[in-house]
Amino acid sequence: MSRVTDRSGADRPMLDTAWTRSLARGEAPDGASLQDHLLAVHGANAGFTEACASRCQDDRGRSSYAWLAEAIDPARHRDVLDLACGSGPLLELAHARHGGRLRLTGVDMSDAELALARARVPDAGLSLRRGVAQDMAFLADASQDAVLCHWALTLMDPVAPVLQEVRRVLRPGGTFAAIVDGEIDDAPGYRAVHDLIYGWVQRAYPAYGRFDLGDVRVRDTQALAALARETFDDAQVRIEPSVLYLSDPPETLAREAAGFFYAAFVLSAEANAAMLADLAQLLRETGGAQPTFAMPINRLVVTRAPD
Repeated sequence: MSRVTDRSGADRPMLDTAWTRSLARGEAPDGASLQDHLLAVHGANAGFTEACASRCQDDRGRSSYAWLAEAIDPARHRDVLDLACGSGPLLELAHARHGGRLRLTGVDMSDAELALARARVPDAGLSLRRGVAQDMAFLADASQDAVLCHWALTLMDPVAPVLQEVRRVLRPGGTFAAIVDGEIDDAPGYRAVHDLIYGWVQRAYPAYGRFDLGDVRVRDTQALAALARETFDDAQVRIEPSVLYLSDPPETLAREAAGFFYAAFVLSAEANAAMLADLAQLLRETGGAQPTFAMPINRLVVTRAPD
């Protein structure tokens, strides 16, 4: 099996999933193959989302986790759900900020990620559940005061059932907040990085980009707002843009920046190395010895009307 090099420099198997096989045939992958693909990525690289996101900060010094956690209001929120909690950084942050005032629940479909979350959060009352966002039957109706989702809504397809499940479990007056991709041109230089990585991936999978992870509406600010208002017709919906920044030497920053792109995981070892070399050169040309990677993000905040 072909191998690619991860962020630490160690070799790992190249991904071969139903999703990538569909792409190779030029076919649109279905929801089941998407879940299979995401499980393969996170099973082999548990914690990588946190590793990529934790060091990036906005112009106020906040990570995307910290900005999302600001949606928790301990005066109004008691039961808080972290949807697609991954390795648990957001749960850990919520616990550190608010201690025993919150009843925290984390849901994720990856056992590998849940194991990391379980090890890191020192809260005996923490509930961790394995499941998919489209079906959270283990949670009662109107059982949560706040539902948070860090950078996972972008990956979910179908996404409409996810929003319907969030509405079902969210109490009147509750808050749903999510970090998602921002508009591609909202951060300087981001399009060039995106296009370079996708260019390499499309040499192996020409359909990549035409078929991408998740529902494309989540990556479009206006379409996401319309989708949220369609589901939460009793709610105030707002989308707040921001930009995250990370600076490092070019070779290090190339590996860090590529780690934000699921597309990079499908490259062969040789293609991955060549892509990283090209990306490092691009960063060096635009930023010198200590370039900056800028990434656009949006925070979706939905506040349901009280009874």
